[in-house]
Amino acid sequence: MIQNKLLNRKKINPSEAIFTGMQMEEQMRVQLFSYNEKQYTEDENYSIESFKGFQDQGRFYWLNIHGIHEVKKIKDFCSKLNIHDLAIQDLLDVNQRPKFQEYSTYWFFTLKSVIPSQDETLALEQLSFILGSNYLISFQERKADYFEHIRERLRKNMGIVRERGADYLLYLLLEAILDNYFRTIADIGNKLEEIDIVEFESDPSPTLVKSIERYKRQVHQIKTTIIPIKDFVLRIEREKFSFIHEKQVKYFYELRDLCLSLIDECAQIEVMLESNTNLFFSLQGHRMNQVMKTLTVVATIFIPLTFVAGIYGMNFTNMPELQWKYGYFGIWVVMVAIFILMMMYFRRKKWF
Repeated sequence: MIQNKLLNRKKINPSEAIFTGMQMEEQMRVQLFSYNEKQYTEDENYSIESFKGFQDQGRFYWLNIHGIHEVKKIKDFCSKLNIHDLAIQDLLDVNQRPKFQEYSTYWFFTLKSVIPSQDETLALEQLSFILGSNYLISFQERKADYFEHIRERLRKNMGIVRERGADYLLYLLLEAILDNYFRTIADIGNKLEEIDIVEFESDPSPTLVKSIERYKRQVHQIKTTIIPIKDFVLRIEREKFSFIHEKQVKYFYELRDLCLSLIDECAQIEVMLESNTNLFFSLQGHRMNQVMKTLTVVATIFIPLTFVAGIYGMNFTNMPELQWKYGYFGIWVVMVAIFILMMMYFRRKKWF
């Protein structure tokens, strides 16, 4: 079992920040993208200590940080942007549920992203975003390539990403995260389709049921992490926010539809998993009934035979049948006849 580091709120220094995730061996890596429709610069190994703000209002900035385990660097950087201490602590607390908070000069938004994996496990990573008037900062718990296609669009000036602001960039990042969820849900669906129903019915293995229960937990976990994203998008639809331009709102409508589609797919898979579980227990009950029926038939057949054998096994001297020449063979004939007649009767009743 994985032991998560708990967030300790009982601390003397209230401004002390605590990272609750796993410590990474690799160092924190920072990328800075600065762009507008005509210009583009990229710094793959940006020094976060040299950060002086996003001062050029004619450009948009995307600062992407891999690794948030270096708490002091994160806190010093956020202090330069006047990020609230509560937002810093929420950023470093990777065990909390996704949340959204609006501050006067920026947005803070955190969510969970599924990490594609080849094994049977489902790994979740926390991603946090700070959205300002002309900048977007993304904090990734560990290095991953969710957004490489977006970087290529910026580099090659493909699409409209360099024409739009940081709010449109946030839409693209959220879309990429939801795409990972779609891939994960599709993988789970494909694995369920690979289950051999004929083999399942003939020999329902408990190992298979354990796999189904594991998929149940994974789908439920995915569903619970998507719902806050949907709520965040619905809030954008209902309210007016200074950091989302009106012409970009329609893209967030698309995110809402993606979230609803994911929730629908999760519900369909949950129904399928529940059906397979019910099928397993039904088959187990049916097999148990068949076994009990067979044992009952066998026991019922041998009850009269045991009765006959018990009578002639008693040590009485005055038993006329014991003196007959063909008494032994006669008793065998009677017992075999009883056996055959009972088998014919049970077969006619279709008890086996």
